[in-house]
Amino acid sequence: MLALLLAPFLVLMTSGSGSASAVTVLCLPKADETACIASTMGSRAEPIAGVDVILTAPDGSEQTVTTGDDGKWSFEVTETGDYTVSADPKTLPDGFELENETVDVKVDKLGGSFGAILQLRSEDYSAETSKTDEIIQSTVNGLRLGLLLALASVGLSLIYGTTGLSNFAHAEQVTLGGMMGYLFVNQWGLNLWVGGLLVVLFCAFTGWGQDRVLWQPLRRRGLGLTQMMIVTIGLSLALQYTYQYLVGARTVRVVQDNPEVSTFGPVTITHQSIVAMAISVVVLAAVGYALLRTRVGRATRAVSDNPALAAASGIDTDKVIRLVWTVAMGLAGLSGLLYALVVNGIKWDSGLQILLLLFAAVTLGGLGTAFGALVGALIIGLVVELSPVFGMPGDFKYATALLILILLLLVRPQGLLGKPQRVG
Repeated sequence: MLALLLAPFLVLMTSGSGSASAVTVLCLPKADETACIASTMGSRAEPIAGVDVILTAPDGSEQTVTTGDDGKWSFEVTETGDYTVSADPKTLPDGFELENETVDVKVDKLGGSFGAILQLRSEDYSAETSKTDEIIQSTVNGLRLGLLLALASVGLSLIYGTTGLSNFAHAEQVTLGGMMGYLFVNQWGLNLWVGGLLVVLFCAFTGWGQDRVLWQPLRRRGLGLTQMMIVTIGLSLALQYTYQYLVGARTVRVVQDNPEVSTFGPVTITHQSIVAMAISVVVLAAVGYALLRTRVGRATRAVSDNPALAAASGIDTDKVIRLVWTVAMGLAGLSGLLYALVVNGIKWDSGLQILLLLFAAVTLGGLGTAFGALVGALIIGLVVELSPVFGMPGDFKYATALLILILLLLVRPQGLLGKPQRVG
């Protein structure tokens, strides 16, 4: 089973190509030798040229580069430590000032890239609107996180609905998607779109293989759901430490260029995030249409509602469950790839960090309901990103989402879209 999931990782090797840092020239980190600190001043639509960006090293030495016509700037560093990025205010466009005069960047390893966004605002900016702007920015960030969680949680909910199994290894499929994106795009040099398609196909195949090799035989042997859940926990741990053994504890990035940034009023967002959100909306809409309007979708909902009755009516439940595993793992892989692009990297325990959020989304929306998982994921994403705005310490934002879940279940145990069931 592990060989099926991880065979392509056997060809992973740490590699990279370095280049001298220069204005508008892409800085590429070199493993164990150099790292890059880079970003864009302004946006692709409205880049800001001629701004002097200053990098202060841990020893106090400074480097300066000037943004080119495309607004890009980058520095190449050879030592780890705490760096500070700032800009010369004399070189800023007339009528603008820096919102954040300095940005601290912690370079904790060589071989990676680190961003530092210097945001501009008009000189007549009023602090009275900053709270509103912060809420709007956090809402967009919450929708982005919610859509990425939804891609994974919809599949997790479908698996639970058709089999009754809580799959604790589902988050490791998210990690697998990011890792395979790193392999296909960064290591093999494939186009990002081609590599992304291969990631989805490969992860979907692992889902088909999991059910064919592992879960179907266990179901036919009559293994209870509790025992199967313990198997998923063991598989989760095995995958986590296999990732760590093959890739290491470092964060790997699925990226081919420095992220471009656009500003829409008070919202600042990378172009990668915009594309990721658009892809998520399209894919989730397609899944919803398939569940509601196709024969396979109706069969899936029938198996989810009553497997015994569905089998008695002529539906091949094994084929439906295998299809659900295939689609669910493909969606999780896509979620992992987009997550790695949005957060600028993924590591061996990234899936573990979002596992509780996935289960919270599924439970909040209603166990076994795909549309409930979508609603729950959006709510969880918004709560996580908005809670720091209203005074919750950043380290507790995930706990806030789980607290909302507990409070809702106290008044509506079946979740938002779940069906009430008689107990006893």
